[in-house]
Amino acid sequence: MNPFIATLITFAIAIAFLRLMEFLAQRGYIESRLSRKLIHIGMGPVFVLCWLLYSDALISRWLAVLVPLLITVQFALVGTGVIQDEAAVRAMARTGDRREILRGPLFYGIMVVAITLIYWKESLIGIPALMMMCGGDGIADIVGRRIESARLPWSPEKSIAGTLSVFAGGWLMTMAVFAVFVWAGAFSGPVTRFLLPVTWIALGATAAESLPFRDIDNLTLTIVSVLIGYVVF
Repeated sequence: MNPFIATLITFAIAIAFLRLMEFLAQRGYIESRLSRKLIHIGMGPVFVLCWLLYSDALISRWLAVLVPLLITVQFALVGTGVIQDEAAVRAMARTGDRREILRGPLFYGIMVVAITLIYWKESLIGIPALMMMCGGDGIADIVGRRIESARLPWSPEKSIAGTLSVFAGGWLMTMAVFAVFVWAGAFSGPVTRFLLPVTWIALGATAAESLPFRDIDNLTLTIVSVLIGYVVF
């Protein structure tokens, strides 16, 4: 597909998903904490799957990166108060404080932009890193708050259930996206060749997420996933 048309379609899909989550949170259909995590889980794979729309033209990655870049800039402007967007604050801030967007959500956007520019769809390293951030870190909070389990000795704010969900969610999402890329002919198969590398990445990402660092999981987990990716791919 023409990369300019692909960018317009990607932008439309991303904004539609984001606005849907904001609408549901603003109307009270879902709580702000849940909408924040649904955005966290969904935006990454939606964007990465849209990579398949792009041709192999050199300009493709630069056009594609405009989508997360502009959304990330919007996050920064809302978080600093330059733009007043109550729907965005309600959807992405746990407590309703717009400054929360300048931590987790902003780091999330920065990682998506960086991975897209550096690895794009030409590399096997970027996709697992993003999917671990989305499916792993994103689902941990949802599962951890709904399933009672013991706390981690070295990280009392995190639970065993939440930590296990980082591994399971990230592993499943990564394998699902790899399967689509293989089916589309973007990567050579079979899908089973990714099983062991993705398992090692998921283990490393899970260990990184379990550390007692607040609001920087999107950075630490993703960077660790990239480093392991260099070893296993």
